[in-house]
Amino acid sequence: MSGDLWAAAEGRRSQAVRVAGMEMYQVRYFLSVARTLNFTRAAEECDVAQPSLSRAIKQLEGELGGELFRRERPQTILTELGHRMLPILTRCFQSANNAKALASAVRQGEAGALRLALSATIDLRLVLPQVRELRRIFAALGLVVRRGSAAETLDFLKTGEADIAIAATRDRDSPGVESWSLFDEDFLLNCSRSHRLANRESIGLGDLRSEQFVFPRHSEYAGAVQASLAEGGVALDRSHEVFSDDDLTRLVADGAGVAIVPRSLRAGEATIAAPVEGLDLRRTVYLFGVAGRPRATAASTFMNLLRAADWRAALA
Repeated sequence: MSGDLWAAAEGRRSQAVRVAGMEMYQVRYFLSVARTLNFTRAAEECDVAQPSLSRAIKQLEGELGGELFRRERPQTILTELGHRMLPILTRCFQSANNAKALASAVRQGEAGALRLALSATIDLRLVLPQVRELRRIFAALGLVVRRGSAAETLDFLKTGEADIAIAATRDRDSPGVESWSLFDEDFLLNCSRSHRLANRESIGLGDLRSEQFVFPRHSEYAGAVQASLAEGGVALDRSHEVFSDDDLTRLVADGAGVAIVPRSLRAGEATIAAPVEGLDLRRTVYLFGVAGRPRATAASTFMNLLRAADWRAALA
């Protein structure tokens, strides 16, 4: 491509990158002349015909309202305006290049952020192995984690505030939302290590009838837990009510009561998790995406990592 044609093509391409009427190719030409102090060498450096470069500099001077260079044999020198504009236009050009590089990286899934929505009862530690692997592949990737109820996580997905959602619910009422089952899990009793049930070889529903419970009102499984306990003759009249897993585990660890929680909610150092005979309660955790919506490479990779994970081993 000839220098004049190249300059014209670059001018058209850069029309979307303008600052106060200046084209980025004009700024690039200015910086090259300021560095070489020679119009001929600058034209060669920019791979453009010298008349085209000179014309672009004149247009830039017209935008700025004054001369940027003064030709004094044997070299070209910067005017006072040129000296003052040099650091400003250098930063401007660098910022434009950084913006284009970042945009390209985001399009290729190499940068930007993965926006993940988790329902309130999904422990972030469950997906940390996949997050670590994703960060190894995409070193510049950021992570945005949103929390909400199961319904709210799906709303984040539908409105585009999240790329991926994980929740223990099966949404059949949202056309366009696709789901994949990640794992199925049972429920366990959580109690403090000093609790009377902590060292039992087996625990039945009857053993829970005199217990005070810490009840997770924030969970999508709250109704199912209440119904299962009621079938076993266990009432929740003397329960504490919490609205986060963190508060639940802290109260249980402090001996305030016991709780029925999914296996994936890890017991802490001060608590134990044990199966309850006669408690027939399970849940399925799903991965959600929007069918047909373009996904960045990082989001697609993360979904593949989650679907390929050995969840049986992860929950063991």
